[in-house]
Amino acid sequence: MTGYLILIYGDENRWDALDEEARAALDAAHRALQEKAGEGVRAAGELQASSTATTLRTGPDGEPRPTDGPFSESKEVVGGFYLIEAESQEEAVALAASLAEARQGHGGIEVRPLVRR
Repeated sequence: MTGYLILIYGDENRWDALDEEARAALDAAHRALQEKAGEGVRAAGELQASSTATTLRTGPDGEPRPTDGPFSESKEVVGGFYLIEAESQEEAVALAASLAEARQGHGGIEVRPLVRR
């Protein structure tokens, strides 16, 4: 088994504007992924707004300096994640494709294998 990180990107303003029915559909898709993956889900979570983030960048003295927010150039931010174990990248991608965010048209889902050492 290999570890995979699934990063869920989207427009925070659109997520915040979801009504109860749309939020329930989104949550149902997440529950379905977790049921299908079972114990393969090692960790998962929805992230707070990007405005709460702190990013570390190298300062002029070569030391890390905290800055407010991720300062991304687009409206897409990481809104949630899964850390899973899967037999193959194809399996991990199939699980990620079952999420509602894969069909909302304002974001994307990145599936990346972890480095094995």
